[in-house]
Amino acid sequence: MADISYIQDGRASTFRQQLSLAARLALPAILSQLSSIIMQYIDASMVGRLGTEPAAAIGLVSTSLWLFWGTCSAITMGFSVLVSHRVGARDYAGARDILRQAITATILFSLLITATGIAIAPSLPHWLGGGENITGMASRYFMIFVMALPMLSLNYLAGGMLRCAGNMKIPSLLNIMMCALDVIFNYLLIFETRQTTWFGHTFTMPGAGLGVTGAALGTVIAEVITACSMLYYLCCHEKGLAIRGTSGSFKPMKSLISRALHISAPMAAEHAVICGAQVMITVIVAPLGAVAIAANAFAITAESLCYMPGYGIGDAATTLVGQSHGAGNPYLVKRFGYITVGLGMTVMSLMGVILYITAPWMMELMTPVEEIQRLGTEVLRIEAWAEPMFAASIVAYGVFVGLGDTIVPACMNFGSIWLVRVPLAAWLANYYSAAESTVAGLKGVWIAMCIELMFRGAIFIIRLVRKNSRLSPRQPSQKRS
Repeated sequence: MADISYIQDGRASTFRQQLSLAARLALPAILSQLSSIIMQYIDASMVGRLGTEPAAAIGLVSTSLWLFWGTCSAITMGFSVLVSHRVGARDYAGARDILRQAITATILFSLLITATGIAIAPSLPHWLGGGENITGMASRYFMIFVMALPMLSLNYLAGGMLRCAGNMKIPSLLNIMMCALDVIFNYLLIFETRQTTWFGHTFTMPGAGLGVTGAALGTVIAEVITACSMLYYLCCHEKGLAIRGTSGSFKPMKSLISRALHISAPMAAEHAVICGAQVMITVIVAPLGAVAIAANAFAITAESLCYMPGYGIGDAATTLVGQSHGAGNPYLVKRFGYITVGLGMTVMSLMGVILYITAPWMMELMTPVEEIQRLGTEVLRIEAWAEPMFAASIVAYGVFVGLGDTIVPACMNFGSIWLVRVPLAAWLANYYSAAESTVAGLKGVWIAMCIELMFRGAIFIIRLVRKNSRLSPRQPSQKRS
């Protein structure tokens, strides 16, 4: 069976070995992503039982939270990519030096982002156009999550370092653990003390009755426990990267920070402008009312079941391409680029079919409100058509990240979402609102999203083909000395 060490050793490999390695690295990452989605489904289902307004409160600030989370995650990726290059070259001492400095830089940056989030939390729901009936809940929900950003950022860093070193198993297992903990904590914190019947036996289930606040606290507690576990394993047990018992400085060096930021800064800027566009979409949706806000939030959660496997395969692509690049093997860079993109499009095409068929049941799981269920089902079936091309953009982006090539892909993402999705969504939302009803304007927003994702996938495929055409068509036949 193929092993990632043949990349580092420069050994020849067959297409079957390459596909097998890509699939074996992708599977744990996919399971990890799916565990996170299951956690979101459970959260959404629990909050959905509280009614339309709590669901709308969370939906109102969710895109803003993605902006903060994603910016912290993007900053950590520059260090992870540098580690994958060092591991590919078998320079483990250099990889450990990067890890030490990355921990310090991540803590400092995340504290700055946290301070910004705390400052804007009271006003944010009002800026987004939320009604007075939901702004208080939305503000508390947002505040709790941004206060946990330093630990969440360290979780991103540790998970990214492990994956880029080829260890997909531990991050996957720990994320599954986080899912289980989230269910337990949310169940205890969201609902009030109540009588519950399981398997014919009735007993009193304790509960804090905190509602939306409990949903935020439950998830944050689960994330903090997972972050501590992930960081402990990385620093104490991961072969080649463990820094326990080794010497080195945690003081950031200008040269290393500069190289990491060269990779991370375009990713962070790209994520910021994309999430800024998603926030703008929220502003477009907010005037459509609480039903549309809730349906939009639940549909986004449901759709993530389709695209998160693509992000798992994208993680595998970053690892494989990054280590191949670090090992000086352009042939494998090219091969893994095509293999992972093809794998991602295949998996997400299948998931798109499943999404189209099961959309009504997905929405029923998350809310008992029939109007939200009906509207959410309609927009999910629109989005299902975009999944194959969405996969192409996700995985191709992972390929480019593995090469440390982030500036042009970031500009492509920025241009696609701001120049295609946002203006098209604003126009179609108004068109459907005037033609049918205000709530129906949400369909126009999701049609715009579908069109934009197809366009984005096409331009990423074109760039991947052009970039790969300049790489070596031949495989090295000898082992490196």
